[in-house]
Amino acid sequence: MILVADSGSSKTDWLLAVPGQEPVQFRTDGLNPYFRTEKEMVKILYDQGAGLTSRAADITEIYFFGAGCSSPDRHEIVSNALSQLFPKAYISVDSDLLGSAYATCGHEKGLCCVLGTGSNISFFDGEEVHSGKHGLGYVLGDEGSGTWFGKALVTDFLYGNMPDDIHAVFNADYQLDKEAVIINVYQKPNGNFYLASFAKFINKIRDSQYGQALLARGFLEFIETNVKSYPQYHKYKCNFVGSIAYVFSDELKRLCESNEIKVGKIIRQPIHDLLQFIVNRDV
Repeated sequence: MILVADSGSSKTDWLLAVPGQEPVQFRTDGLNPYFRTEKEMVKILYDQGAGLTSRAADITEIYFFGAGCSSPDRHEIVSNALSQLFPKAYISVDSDLLGSAYATCGHEKGLCCVLGTGSNISFFDGEEVHSGKHGLGYVLGDEGSGTWFGKALVTDFLYGNMPDDIHAVFNADYQLDKEAVIINVYQKPNGNFYLASFAKFINKIRDSQYGQALLARGFLEFIETNVKSYPQYHKYKCNFVGSIAYVFSDELKRLCESNEIKVGKIIRQPIHDLLQFIVNRDV
């Protein structure tokens, strides 16, 4: 049986191809090797992946596509963790950008963008992903991501830059103060997850002038910094993967079209398209 994984920083979606049946889906915490050690990954799989480990003897191939898996040493961390639970399986580890490209572009050339907890972009030539200068993480980059929007909301709240009515709603929902934010962002681990947790508030105020302006600011920053860094961006379809892109697809499409960007697929999770590509690519 073939097992495919799409892993972000916060969660991992697993899809198992079972002969004669519908694929079986599982979910665990994210297995980003920049934030998880090999030991932590193994523990997550033991604790949360009982449905997977119980089928370990039948799984012959694993294709893992994950955030943070952009270099051989990071590949090895994930591969070593998986091999402890699936010792009989062939294991392939690649970046989430390649997985997203397979899911959206198939075998066609195009740009593939990730707009979820973090953000990134790559050019896919129909076979391989060409890494760019982006993907700098939530401190230096992640334009238009959940982390970016969460940071914008929190800073606007603390600086008093929100409209009064929205400020009141945000305060009622989260009851934040400067000290709590400083501790969670700078002293506790996973500050990016903490900031990204506020992004869902935008959906609550989506129709407000402030909400629309914030979405435009984040997406335009992504477009200007990432998409337009490719001189021939207008020549190819620009595909998007991730919850932020999916939930706010109407606003994203409008801004892309006004910037002469041809939008291709916008999908929330690449896992189903990815499994289909893996299973059929050699047929």
